[in-house]
Amino acid sequence: MNDASAGVQSVDRALTILAVLARVGEAGVTEIAGELGVHKSTAFRLVSTLESHRLVEQTTDRGRYRLGVGVLRLAGATTARLDLVQEARPVCRQLAADTGETVNIAVLSESSALYLDQVAGTSALQPHNWVGQHIPLHATSNGKVLLSGLDEKRVAEVLGSLSRYTPLTITKKAKLRAELEQVRAQGYAVAVDELEEGLTAVAAPIRNAHGDVIASMSVSGPTFRLPDARVDEVLPQLVEAAAEVSHRLGWGHR
Repeated sequence: MNDASAGVQSVDRALTILAVLARVGEAGVTEIAGELGVHKSTAFRLVSTLESHRLVEQTTDRGRYRLGVGVLRLAGATTARLDLVQEARPVCRQLAADTGETVNIAVLSESSALYLDQVAGTSALQPHNWVGQHIPLHATSNGKVLLSGLDEKRVAEVLGSLSRYTPLTITKKAKLRAELEQVRAQGYAVAVDELEEGLTAVAAPIRNAHGDVIASMSVSGPTFRLPDARVDEVLPQLVEAAAEVSHRLGWGHR
């Protein structure tokens, strides 16, 4: 068996262990090995790896394992994202109808922005589907909003080198930090021809009940349809829509 096949087999076995513990509640290594049809030492190595990631934990009865708090953390993150999309979807639909442009929801995912949802506006004949895609933080309005919600230390952690995508892409960290200060002050971000020439997008933050920026909502479209004057018209609608989703998630008072 080559390394790739062995890796896939290990992942499959690890997932089977989680499924077994979800079914039976707790089990010892011998039982787990029996479920997997592997030697006890193999089962122990797999369980130890899962334990190191807190996906399983030992019970008070040493040698027996149950699902760990890491599973709850993953489940909580999934639930939060599902809640976000569910609450944002009707607001996004209305904003897309009002502006005619595509509306996106993005969240921070390690060192990039991950698009969770998208609603196409009436003006978008064949919009690019961004859902599930990771995009650079420094070259997009969504990315700038997400960065604006981080402190300086965290910004430094998530930003690597600033790749250039167009002549207008910000590639100097000092300039980006100055723009992030502006985003924080004004409550929105703009990116014109920074990721792709001919693409303009504006974004505003979505906050949770604690006021933390947990996501970004953007309106995007061709630059010829979103000149400065049109951006000025869209921005108040966008900011209001993002605030509406934030309120639905428990932020502020209505």
